[in-house]
Amino acid sequence: MPTNDPDRVIRGEVVVDADVQEVWDAWTTEDGITSFFAPACHVEPRVDGAYEIFFLPDAEPGSKGGEDLRVLTFEPGKMLSFTWNAPPHMPYVRRQRTSVVLRFAVTEDGRTRVTLTHGGWGEGNTSAWNDVVLPRLAHRFSVGPVDWDDPPRQ
Repeated sequence: MPTNDPDRVIRGEVVVDADVQEVWDAWTTEDGITSFFAPACHVEPRVDGAYEIFFLPDAEPGSKGGEDLRVLTFEPGKMLSFTWNAPPHMPYVRRQRTSVVLRFAVTEDGRTRVTLTHGGWGEGNTSAWNDVVLPRLAHRFSVGPVDWDDPPRQ
């Protein structure tokens, strides 16, 4: 959500039909990430491990997507944070290293609430978290893994 605040933050939330461990694994394993987030990745689920998300895995280095990103915090089943950059087609925003914090909680009915906070950037805007990523996470658990040859349209 864009604001006039110089410390702008994007917030998002989704409740998915899965238990916390399944949702945690979706964000922290290569099989999980490729089931909803992007067709390829390189993740090392530990503090200072890689958290690279490749939206265009066959592209030249520097144009694959979220490259050279790192895990900042790692609290299994509860919280994950990582550095982030924007897609290559947004060069101004891409140069800004930002951070994403995910929190995981069990709802009263046993589903999982994921809250996302993306901060640390100034100019520019991106709505991909709320318009694409979180809806695809819900899709992954309600319909099945994303077919990267025909991804769901939001």
